Parts: sequence; C-alpha cells; structure tokens
Amino acid sequence: MAAHAVNTPPPSTPPARVLAVYLVLGTFFGIVLIKGEVISWFRIYEMFRFESFHMYGIIGSAVVTAMLSLRLLRSRDARSLSGEAIAIPPKELGRGTRYWLGGSLFGVGWGLVGACPGPLFALIGGGVAVMWAVLLSAIVGTFLYGVLAPRLPH
Repeated sequence: MAAHAVNTPPPSTPPARVLAVYLVLGTFFGIVLIKGEVISWFRIYEMFRFESFHMYGIIGSAVVTAMLSLRLLRSRDARSLSGEAIAIPPKELGRGTRYWLGGSLFGVGWGLVGACPGPLFALIGGGVAVMWAVLLSAIVGTFLYGVLAPRLPH
C-alpha cells in the first residue's frame, strides 16, 4: 500500500453512524481497561518496581495483538469503517534519539502521574478528577511539540 503524500488533504468527517460505532468501541475498551486494572495506580506502581507481571502481561499481549493486526492489515486491502483505504507508511528510524529520549520522557511522566495517557479518558470516566489536570497538561504538551517539532532533532 502506498503512503499518503505530505500534501494530501485530510479525509472527510465520517458519518454519524461510524462515529457512534467508535464511541461504543471506545466505551467498551474503557470498561475493559477499568476491569483489567490497567488504570490502577497500584498496578502501575507494581510494574515500575518490578513486583508484578500483571502490567507487563497486558502490555506484551497488546504488542502481540498490534503486530498481528498490522500484518493482517498489510496483507489485505484494508479499509476503515468509513470506507477509506488504510495505509501504513514504513517507519523511519533516523538516529534513534527520538525513541530513547521520547521513551524516557514518556516513562518519567507515566511514573510521576501514575497513569499512561492511553487510559486517561477511562480514568476521568471512572471518577478520578485529578486526571483533568493531566489531560490539560497532555494537550498543552502536544501543542508545544507541534510548535517545536520543526526545530527538534528527529
């Protein structure tokens, strides 16, 4: 599959029924995260102290699932729910600085907050009000990265 060109306009907004499917799937995924204790600060604390396999097992199964899913998508004429072709461009490794530096920053933030950005909305939906501050910080950080990205060593 060909990668999208840089100047390709963004796809149109999906119809309401597709967005409803995404909402239902996202809600179900949030429930799975809560029931699987993936959003538990204690579970994350155990992981960073190497005291439990729980989170490593979940992360490992997510990596295997992603690998198999990507292989399946690449081997077929995969389309999104709105009918657009799914194109996965090859990864450009560069010097690798962005991976170890970005991963380190991500890990430090994860350790300080006690939560991965993935289940952030599940935490907010689960009633952990302090995560609103984390969400706001994540939005500000994403905006700053967008502004600074051209000047960063990629």
